[in-house]
Amino acid sequence: METPTPNTPRWFVRRDMDGLYGLLLNNLIQVLLIVSLCQSLLGFSPTLVYGRILPGVALSLIVGNFYYGWLAKEQGKKEQRDDITALPYGVNTVSLFAYIFLVMLPVKLAAMSKGVPPEQASELAWQAGIVACLGSGLIELLGAFVVKPLRRIAPRAAMLSTLSGIAITFIAIGFFFRTFAHPVVALVPLGVILVTYFGNVRFPIPGGLLSVLLGVALAWGTGLVSWDNVKFTGAIEPIGFYFPSIYLGELWQSRTVLVEYLSIILPMGLFNIVGSIQNLESAEAAGDTYPALPSLAADGIGTIVAALFGSCFPTTLYIGHPGWKALGARVGYSIANGVIMGILCLTGTIAIFAYFVPIDAGMAIILWIGIVIVAQSFTATPSQHAPAVVVGLLPGIAGWGALIAKNSLRAAGLGTPEQPFTPELIEKFQLSDTFIDGAFALEQGFIFSAMILAAITVFIIERDFKKAAFWSLGGAGLSWIGLMHSYQWTIADTVVSLGWGAGGKWAVGYILLAILFFYIQWQERGKQE
Repeated sequence: METPTPNTPRWFVRRDMDGLYGLLLNNLIQVLLIVSLCQSLLGFSPTLVYGRILPGVALSLIVGNFYYGWLAKEQGKKEQRDDITALPYGVNTVSLFAYIFLVMLPVKLAAMSKGVPPEQASELAWQAGIVACLGSGLIELLGAFVVKPLRRIAPRAAMLSTLSGIAITFIAIGFFFRTFAHPVVALVPLGVILVTYFGNVRFPIPGGLLSVLLGVALAWGTGLVSWDNVKFTGAIEPIGFYFPSIYLGELWQSRTVLVEYLSIILPMGLFNIVGSIQNLESAEAAGDTYPALPSLAADGIGTIVAALFGSCFPTTLYIGHPGWKALGARVGYSIANGVIMGILCLTGTIAIFAYFVPIDAGMAIILWIGIVIVAQSFTATPSQHAPAVVVGLLPGIAGWGALIAKNSLRAAGLGTPEQPFTPELIEKFQLSDTFIDGAFALEQGFIFSAMILAAITVFIIERDFKKAAFWSLGGAGLSWIGLMHSYQWTIADTVVSLGWGAGGKWAVGYILLAILFFYIQWQERGKQE
């Protein structure tokens, strides 16, 4: 074993354990969410979850965590420093929710509405997920080589507010509802997270670990979770060893997903790139400078590995590097995280955690992540761009609202072959002054529309009306081919409608908006002359 000099980092130091608790907990929560949502929401079988998805997750985490640990070691040797902290890495929370709710669930519902059996519909949803994951990975990998142009195209407010639209709805609000549905169990863990990360209160053990332990104790102690021999047996059954397999055939069969869900996949890949860039800048501010190209490329490679071996969920650099550094974590916490998560996922023992640790016990951390993402969209952008951030939030909120409305209709017994969704529902909603057709329009490609509307608002604030006009024309183009706003009815859903001229009326609206901005630009130029 290499003997470190006083000025080079060691593979492991005592305080790596402090960083490991936090990073491992974050990764555990993501995997528990994957298990829970895939089985309860998507109806995936244990064979699909433990035999295909989790081995892919394991390999992606092993590859990424080992690489970033090695990179920290090499960077420390290069700079003759022993205080460098590895970049934190794991499953991307935002993409996890986006691909489950915006890709995999719609694919399954659409298949079942056509009479496809649930098991086969689940297979199609999983294939769509790994294709979407592969698309994100390719975008991240290619984006590593064109970072500067991508950063110049969109204002920061447009990128962060779009991300926040997902965070406040698909991440935060659902868990916020669940917190107040089970307040005795969930409020105290949430309080621990808030005082730890916002109030800088230190506990004898890491705040995240304490939050989960309290949540588990309250869940079991109050009877929210109780012993069930059948469920426990089901949690033990997946335990074994799952040798990872590569799924090139399945990826090829579902390749059309790359086009059909481009409005989700492309922004997710771009956001991962931008988020990773911001995390690199955050690390540099904390004193650790990492080369951008290999750091970002590793992000993409980790996601590609995930997709090739069956995972539907991209990986990314995590926020919080300065926090891990302040804890004293160095190189080993990253590598140890990869080892432990790899073992849990490859052996199916994660099922034991899923049984003993209910979502209510750990969801406070995810709620905190959602809060931080939304807060960052305001704090990390110029204060004068705050209105643009608000505008960028609206399409995501509308998309979430449309999903809730359709879930409500299904809960009321609609969305069946006997009582399908029909355009007549629009008139019934409008009787209560709810223009649900606008929500349905914003739902389709809402990540694109959020970026475009926020960018337009930024350039209006900056009085650069020419750029606002060009963004409007971009909106017109995306609408015209159906990547934004246009939708069609199915038995139990409204889904994107791709095609030449599919979103014609919205395209015309954006073109008229562009004409307005070009006119104002011409008028302002005339005043200056």
